[in-house]
Amino acid sequence: MAKAQRGMSRRGLLKGLSSGTLALGAAAAAVAPEPAEAYDPGPTEMRGRYRETDHVKAYYRVNGYETLKK
Repeated sequence: MAKAQRGMSRRGLLKGLSSGTLALGAAAAAVAPEPAEAYDPGPTEMRGRYRETDHVKAYYRVNGYETLKK
């Protein structure tokens, strides 16, 4: 004789998870995203920030970047 099952079967659990996932996907698709707006950085943030200072020149010299110059 087969034992009476208590609770949810494995197959029932998988069916419930798949239908819940589909419902969640449909709800997420229904929400329309707002268009993104571009950020204007302004003139101070557009200027170049790289400066070849003494410690940068020393780094290049120590690591052999001077030999790469042609």
